[in-house]
Formats: sequence, structure tokens, C-alpha cells
Amino acid sequence: MTTSIRPPIFSELALSRAEVDRLAELRGDLDLMDALLNDAKTRILAVFRAEAPVAAHDEEAALIFTPLTDFEELTEFAFLGKDTDGIAYFAGFVTENFASTTHVGQWKNLRAVGAELGARDAGLLVSAVALANWHSTHQRCPRCGVETIIAEAGWTRKCPDDGSTHFPRTDPAIIVMVTDHQDRALLARQARWQPGWLSVLAGFVEAGESAEAAVVREVGEESGVVLDPLTVEYLASQPWPFPNSLMMGYRARVSSRYGSDEDIPLTVDGVEITHAQWMSREELLKACQVGEIHLPPKVSIAHRLIVDWLGQPLPRETSFR
Repeated sequence: MTTSIRPPIFSELALSRAEVDRLAELRGDLDLMDALLNDAKTRILAVFRAEAPVAAHDEEAALIFTPLTDFEELTEFAFLGKDTDGIAYFAGFVTENFASTTHVGQWKNLRAVGAELGARDAGLLVSAVALANWHSTHQRCPRCGVETIIAEAGWTRKCPDDGSTHFPRTDPAIIVMVTDHQDRALLARQARWQPGWLSVLAGFVEAGESAEAAVVREVGEESGVVLDPLTVEYLASQPWPFPNSLMMGYRARVSSRYGSDEDIPLTVDGVEITHAQWMSREELLKACQVGEIHLPPKVSIAHRLIVDWLGQPLPRETSFR
């Protein structure tokens, strides 16, 4: 008797790839960090908000690194790690002025190029963007309000007044492919999206809540559909630093309270979610081909969840954003 093993398709998640060892244990060695930053072999990635300089190539895009001497005097840096060749990588958090006058025309948003980068560059840019977002929005101590200072090679901020240490924030969120008894997918549109844009349901995990409970709650709140909690299955996670989420991907089926042939009604709140519908594989493919709907791009875990259910790649020119 042979046992089939489900192929690890979620290893293809664009923003979950990484080839650089973070070497977190080295971050507290200030002398070593200074030596690495000034090493001629070290590569430094300038990052502004969610963008960095990127060069386009025929096969895949590649990050453009900036010499240390080109950065502004007060630039803060974060150690991203070393590759297998021992080359160190840093992120440099630059100003709007730097971004507008350096590498002109080559700044690209992570959301746009994440799937086009190789594994090393994708991992570096995800970490750099996540840190840049956090540092730009958490510059004061939440305890006393005093301005904090960057520490531990860019991975913490310390309060000079009360001595407290603050770590980068990550918000856990769930995203789920819901299917009914006919194996149709539940797709929905957020209020801020254009007509025809559809994706799977998602939402943040609340305080004191498990991720699995969040799946059941969010689907109920956003569509009115009751899930069978026993069918909630974790698949994979992907960082989504826009600005600071970790997306945990699931799939789940509707409750057995619904009949096998029942057309399960959908109730949206009209504020966050304005439209939801059940779609068979045939209906989805046809709607994509004629341009009636557009689905999430390859950079997102939502794309992978839909492809996993569909069983084949999505038609080209169907992604939004």
C-alpha cells in the first residue's frame, strides 16, 4: 500500500522565501556590527517605506545595493544577516529626499516586485520593509512617551528614560479558502476595491483568540456563513509587511447544518465587505477569461489559496493591484 504525499505548493509563497541567515545572536555585538557595516564586501539595501531600488532583468528582478558612502550622514541601519558566502547584508532607512534623488526611476514597491525577485532578494526586501515600517511608526516609548533610540542592530528600540526595550510589531491575521458541500469557493470584494476584484476572506486575530477561532469568527462576520470548526486546516504563513501583518493561510468547509444541495445564503455588512458569491471552478475560469473578475496577484498568499483549490494556474492578466 502506497501513501500519497500532498505536494508542498505553499513553498512557492513569494514573500516567505529567504536564503540569508539572520544570525540574530550577533546583533548585540556593536563592534562586530560596525566592522561588518564598513566591510567593502557588505551589501546595503536602501529602503523607503515599502520601496527599494530594483533592476529589471529578463528572468527575474534583482535588488540594487548602495555603497555606504552614498548614504546620508544620519541614516540608521539594520543588520539583515549573512548569506552562505559570508557576505553581510544591511538595510539603510533613508529619507524621502534620498529616495527622490538617488536611484531615480528604479524604486519599486515590494507588493509589485516581490514575486519577480529571487529567494534571497525577496527575503531581504521583506525584512527591510517590515523594519522600515515599524521604525517609522514606533519612535516613542509607549510607557512614557520619550523618543526611543534604535538598538540591537536595528531590531529593537530602547527608551533612554525608563530603559524599556521594544520589539518590532507583527499583527497575526488569518486568510481562508472556504468551500461549500458542492466544493464551490467563497469569494468576496472589499468596499475599497474596484468592481470585479475578488479574493478569499481574511481578518485579524483578536486579543486572547486562537487563529482557528478567528477563522470561524471572521467568516461568520463577513459572510454570514457558519463553518465546521473541525474542517479548519492550516496550510502556510506569509509575512505581509503592509505595514506589519503575518498572514496565516487556512482552508475550511461549511457546517453540516447546511444541506448538501443547499444554496447557502451570504450576508455581507456592506461596509467592509460589499459583495460575496459562491463560484465553481468552471465559473471562475470563465469569468477570468472574459475579464469579468480579477483575482489577487502571485505575490499574495490569497493567490496560492485560490490556485490550490482550482488545481491549475490562473489565466494570465487576471490579477488586480
